[in-house]
Amino acid sequence: MPAKPDPTTRKARVAATVIAATMVLWMAAQFLGGQLGLPGRYVFLFDLAAIAALVWALIVTYQIWTARRQERD
Repeated sequence: MPAKPDPTTRKARVAATVIAATMVLWMAAQFLGGQLGLPGRYVFLFDLAAIAALVWALIVTYQIWTARRQERD
């Protein structure tokens, strides 16, 4: 039976997945928006959604960093 990863490792995997998925979806939205001729407000909506996801990932990454620093001390 495989060992369960610690919560810090799980959070890191989730943050990495969110970062990668956000960038792929954001690039696809930009491309499709240009091809379909969507108005600029939809482009800004995609941008804001990507920024929100990346800020969330940054906060989670900071939490991981502080948790690992506390483990060492």
